[in-house]
Amino acid sequence: MALIMEAKSTAAFYSSLLQSCISSGAFRQGKSVHHRIITASASPPDLHLNTKLVIFYARFGDVAAARKVFDGMPHRSVVSWTAMVSGYSRNGRPAEALELFALMRASGAQPNQFTYGSAASACAGAECARSGAQLHACAAKGRFFGDMFVQSALMDMHLRCGSVDDAQQLFAAMRKKDVVSWNALIRGLVERGQHVDALGLFSSMLKDGMLPDHFTLGSVLKACGAVSVAANVEIIHTCIIKLGYQGENVVIGSLISSFTKCRSMSSARAIYDSISVPDLVSSTALISGYTMDRNHSEDAMELFCKIHRKGSWIDGILLSSLLCLCANVASARFGTQIHAYMFKKQPMGDVALDNALVDMYAKAGEFADAMRAFDEMPYRNVISWTSLITACGRNGSGEDAVTLFNRMLEDGVKPNDVTFLSLLSACGHCGLMSKGMEYFTSMMSKYGIDPRAEHYCSAIDLLARGGQLEDAWKLVQKTKFRPSSSMLGAMLGACKLHGNMLLGETAAKNLFSIDPGSSVNYAVLANMYAESSLWEDAQRTRKIMEETSDGKEAGFTPSCSCSGCDGSVLLSSTPGSPSEKEATPNLSLRGFGTIDRVKAKLEQACPGVVSCADILALVARDVVVLTKGPYWDVPTGRRDGTRSVKEDALNNLPPPFFDATRNLYP
Repeated sequence: MALIMEAKSTAAFYSSLLQSCISSGAFRQGKSVHHRIITASASPPDLHLNTKLVIFYARFGDVAAARKVFDGMPHRSVVSWTAMVSGYSRNGRPAEALELFALMRASGAQPNQFTYGSAASACAGAECARSGAQLHACAAKGRFFGDMFVQSALMDMHLRCGSVDDAQQLFAAMRKKDVVSWNALIRGLVERGQHVDALGLFSSMLKDGMLPDHFTLGSVLKACGAVSVAANVEIIHTCIIKLGYQGENVVIGSLISSFTKCRSMSSARAIYDSISVPDLVSSTALISGYTMDRNHSEDAMELFCKIHRKGSWIDGILLSSLLCLCANVASARFGTQIHAYMFKKQPMGDVALDNALVDMYAKAGEFADAMRAFDEMPYRNVISWTSLITACGRNGSGEDAVTLFNRMLEDGVKPNDVTFLSLLSACGHCGLMSKGMEYFTSMMSKYGIDPRAEHYCSAIDLLARGGQLEDAWKLVQKTKFRPSSSMLGAMLGACKLHGNMLLGETAAKNLFSIDPGSSVNYAVLANMYAESSLWEDAQRTRKIMEETSDGKEAGFTPSCSCSGCDGSVLLSSTPGSPSEKEATPNLSLRGFGTIDRVKAKLEQACPGVVSCADILALVARDVVVLTKGPYWDVPTGRRDGTRSVKEDALNNLPPPFFDATRNLYP
């Protein structure tokens, strides 16, 4: 009897030690305890201690060791089975979890509510609706089906497997619902994109007298942000105050994020300013909101500087948002400051952050810096390579894009659909028609990637630019997608360029049927008629354009390549607005004067030749230089026929990708 009592007390002692190791995250020490159990005990571990060992190894992710202990157990309890099923489920091995659950039932052991919960999580992880339905049927026969924990787990399983109706039926049949049950269904609806249904369910929850917790509020705020109705967010804000959650950082961060998604930046900033000590979550939410609107770029940068001065920690997510903003406004100056901060404070190896840095430099026109940042990356994924390939195409370096793609393959990185879209675009900008079509074919035959409409559009544009109009039109007809305005617009523009009247009229006819209100398409067709001296057809087309136009000012196009310069140019007069050639200062830009200052500088460089409308020619010239041809005549504002050749590009005019400041103040 004394020996039995001593063995039990020893087992309890070791079990307590293992629990302490689990609580404190001491895996190495726990393994030492296991070794001590094996070497110091005269008899094998009892059922309780073996189960604790299974729990210990499973909690630390060593499911192989857990299974070894489990298989060596002479006897198993329902807790032992549940611990092993849960271990598989928690560690992302749902197939093994479900297999073991089936083995448990075959052995005659009866699952408890926690076993069903773990099995339901495994079905959800595998996203297997069939297994979920079988588990539901099995649970319905047992005595734990009425347990709220089991019902909530089954409901979450159905939602994650896409069986929304089954989840809602189960919820409706529940005799008693707690906040966990409501949360499971609300969260599931939000994750499935059924945001309006989630908000309706939240309203029912309140009417039912159930008070929401911070998990409920987080899900509902996400739904409010998705539907972009600020009034809904205001209602949730009131609930937060009444329930006393204004001190919960995660809830306040979600509230700020929802206001920003509703474009209610003043409300978001007011909440942020009301926080005594803003944390990283709130700061990230507000700055991320600022990055969605170019008009708030300075606010985002000012807030970043404020956080930095306070010495607060700034993580990679926040820095990525700021770099994304710098990329959108093409501000390399501020992006360089963030890069310097990353170099000093941020640990190496954050691939997402490094990708954002490369993208920022690329979009700001600093291709050399983008290449340098790319070369310094310790790890690269497909996004890294694709970002730089895109930059090559944007910079007019198609050959470099091809070289990078080959390096990417040598590095063992598999391209995705976005990679091929960037490659096709780069080849199109540089006239590499054969190479581009080779990539278009290989993405299907070699890599098994199904082309999207954007891929077809790029391939059609590639063929059309290269003069292969018949092949381009065959591809338009061959595509499984309905021909888009982009595809047909590329065809129409290429037919005008190459003088193919028959195909041009066919493309225009199809284009007008899907986009009848666009004045641009009519203008291209009218110009094509005019270039072929078909004056009556040109006049008729322009008359139709005036009658059916969507109200947009004909000829009003964004055309200035200077980053930071809103250089829209109105080439043709309309009843409400004079053209650039006739406009007084600022009218040409609808109240903004930057373009007039650019005009003055260009007039100084080329007196009597370059008008504001000629910025269109400047852009076309830059494209010609960067793509190394082909050359074509570009109609300019005051003097037609200026030829966009390299000699003109190098004479007096600013080089490509100068920002607005350097163009205005050389």
